[in-house]
Formats: sequence, C-alpha cells, structure tokens
Amino acid sequence: MKKVTVVGAGAVGATCADVLAQKNFLDEVVIVDIKEGLAEGKALDIWESSAINHFDTRVIGSTNDYSKTEGSDVVVITSGIPRKPGMSRDDLISTNAKIVKSVTDNVMAASPDAIIIVVSNPLDVMTYAAHMASGKDASKVFGQAGVLDTARYRAFIATELNVSPMDIQALLLGGHGDTMVPLPRYTTVSGIPVTELIPKERLDAIVERTKKGGGEIVNLLGTSAWYAPGASAAQMVESVILNQNHIFPCCVRLDGQWGEKDVYLGSPVKLGRNGIEEIIEIELNDEELALLHASSQHVKDVMKVYDDMKLF
Repeated sequence: MKKVTVVGAGAVGATCADVLAQKNFLDEVVIVDIKEGLAEGKALDIWESSAINHFDTRVIGSTNDYSKTEGSDVVVITSGIPRKPGMSRDDLISTNAKIVKSVTDNVMAASPDAIIIVVSNPLDVMTYAAHMASGKDASKVFGQAGVLDTARYRAFIATELNVSPMDIQALLLGGHGDTMVPLPRYTTVSGIPVTELIPKERLDAIVERTKKGGGEIVNLLGTSAWYAPGASAAQMVESVILNQNHIFPCCVRLDGQWGEKDVYLGSPVKLGRNGIEEIIEIELNDEELALLHASSQHVKDVMKVYDDMKLF
C-alpha cells in the first residue's frame, strides 16, 4: 500500500494533496490539520472530485489524529504560520520551529520509516528542525525549495521566449529566496544554452524576478502562493514513491560539497525510493562559488537563531 500524509490543510497542503490524488499512483492520501474540521472538509471535497477527475486515490482528513497517518511512506510538512506585520524573522522561526518539531514528533511516532519533505518556512532552517526532531539520516529529511524556484524560473523563461516550459531545463542552488544562486550556464532550452537565446540584461532581470517570485505573488494576492508550491512538493513525492530518480534541486544537508558542511542548502540531488540517493556536486566557477558561500552564511545565521532556542 502506497500512502502519503500531508500535514497542514492550508492552501499549499490541500493543493499538494489534490495533485497527489489526481496523479493516481497512491492508494491513500491523509491530510492532517490542527483546526477542527478543516482537513476533513478539504479531504472530502477532493474525494468528491474523483469521479470527475478520474482517480481512485482515497483521501482522508484528520483533526490532529496522527493514528490515521500510520504506515505513511512519505510525510509532507506544510504546517506553520506566515510572517505577519510587526513579526521579526526570529519570531517566525521560533513559532514555526516549535510547530515543525511537534509535527515531526507525531509523524515519527506513527510512521518511523517515513521520508519527510519539508515545505514550511523559513524553509532551510525548518528542514534542519525536522531533521533534528526526527533523528533520521539526512538523506531521509529534505526540503522543497529549488523545485519551486526552478519552476518559476522556467515559467519566466518560457514567457520571454514564447516556448513550452517543458522544453526548459534549469538549475538553482543555495538558500530559498533572495540568496538563491542562479546558474544560467546550466540552463538550456531543448539543449540550447539559454545564454544564446536571451541577452544577459534580460536574463539577469528574469533571475531577479525568480528570487522575488514569492513576494510578487504576495503583492498580487495579499497571501503566499499555493498552486506552484503544492505541485512542486507533489512532484518530489512522486519521484520518491515511484523511484524515478529525478534530478531536482532540493534543500539538503551538505557534507563537504563545495567546501560547505552541516548546512542546509539547495543542491541538485537524485531523488528516489531511499530519499536523497545522491548529492550531485557540479563544477562552479569563482563567481558562483562566492554566491553559494554567501548564501550558506545567511542560512547558517538563521540556523544559529534556531540553535539558540535550545529545543533539544
């Protein structure tokens, strides 16, 4: 039986569960939320679309009852609160780290062998928090950031060139957000380097838009994105469950790659049945390395805020 749990029935979690159900490669998707009736309502709504969308994945909701998640192969954690006006970065880390730790404790009690995919923000440090709470090997706990960032990057390039986004292969490294490290020379359109198709100034503008992609959505909607983040997490689940060994940029704990150790950064990985099957250390030039080290330092600073909380 193939089973996945999504913790958090907000827009991102519900979208992830909906995409997973419609893919129809799972037997069961369980949605858990702390708010009474929310997970049950969204699960029921998704299940009622099954005859229309042609899937038979069972979708179940639960209010804070983790017994229903028992035996999950993968757990996706989307729980947490968005940053609110007047809230400092430290406040957000403190609140969400406690939520992620509690969730991880609960899912590990029910499904000790599950692979954990973290979506909660601030992503890099929340992946660290889940790894610490789970006690699992780092290959089994990783974060979704680069899949979303490259999806945005590919969408913007597709718009610029008026081509299919499916023809575009792209790679980004580093932290999630402003400190991400763009790699245009590793970006191709049906094998053609994107640097041959888009002038540098336009490509630089696309990279900057990608860095601020989440903020652009917030400014338009007044809230965070959910369709692309939810679908990105679902794509990662699919690669794990079906052992597809896709190469994705994911937030992982580095162990000496590019001279970085014990820091959670976006890196290309092979994603399969065992989680992170391999971290792929690509060659970087001096400029790219400098950007990666700067991104790493930013993440380490945020990790220190978490360490100072002394949750362990």
